[in-house]
Amino acid sequence: MPELPEVETVRRGLEKLILGKKISNIDIRYPKMIKIDLYEFKRELPGQVIQSMGRRGKYLIFYLSDKVLISHLRMEGKYFYYPDQVPERKHAHLFIQFTDGGTLVYEDVRKFGTMELLAPELLETYFLSKKLGPEPTEQDFDLPTFQKALQKSKKPIKSHLLDQTLVAGLGNIYVDEVLWRAKIHPSRLSNSLTAQEARKVHDETIKVLGQAVEKGGSTIRTYTNAFGEDGTMQEFHQVYDKAGQECSRCGAMIEKIQLGGRGTHFCPTCQRRK
Repeated sequence: MPELPEVETVRRGLEKLILGKKISNIDIRYPKMIKIDLYEFKRELPGQVIQSMGRRGKYLIFYLSDKVLISHLRMEGKYFYYPDQVPERKHAHLFIQFTDGGTLVYEDVRKFGTMELLAPELLETYFLSKKLGPEPTEQDFDLPTFQKALQKSKKPIKSHLLDQTLVAGLGNIYVDEVLWRAKIHPSRLSNSLTAQEARKVHDETIKVLGQAVEKGGSTIRTYTNAFGEDGTMQEFHQVYDKAGQECSRCGAMIEKIQLGGRGTHFCPTCQRRK
């Protein structure tokens, strides 16, 4: 957490709160999260105006006057906007103050989140270096390319979907949900999937992530949107965090295993390992 739907929900929330605002000052309480020269970061941001908000995979993008701020929320990162007084917050690590008196606060319990500041012309190269796959949309997520990539890999399908090269934005929660809907065992090798099975995984990836965006993401533990509100996608999960409960499709007990160091949920009847 957060995965693509949660980051997209945060993006949409910030779009309603901070567009057009001019940065007056930056207060950094945890310098290690800044992945460029700290002095440059603090020097370049004041005076910048937030023009628009974007997202690429799980990365949140602030388009500024002549710079781009890239924020990766990692496990627990979140943003809150305060129009006037900022309350005392234990895990607040960065404060972006605006000329109108408002403040955008970045909080992160685990301190895994990162921020980088780039020239706009370097953005494409930046994401190419991350080897991000396409966005999970009908327009960008090409089925034949996806099928070919699967046939070349001996990775377990879950691990392959998590590595972000096949498609951007899937994390542990939604991979489990996609594979349950596609009736694919998570430890199946990628090159063992038939063309029909690959199509099902492709289509369900688009559907699951689209539904999760509509529901404002999944609130597991601490995730909230930019307004401090919970998402509701967790109410529609079929396998994630449901070990020992009955599968809604066949009635078998949902199981949990470790796969590639990640807790993995599946139905042993619906998702047989062939």
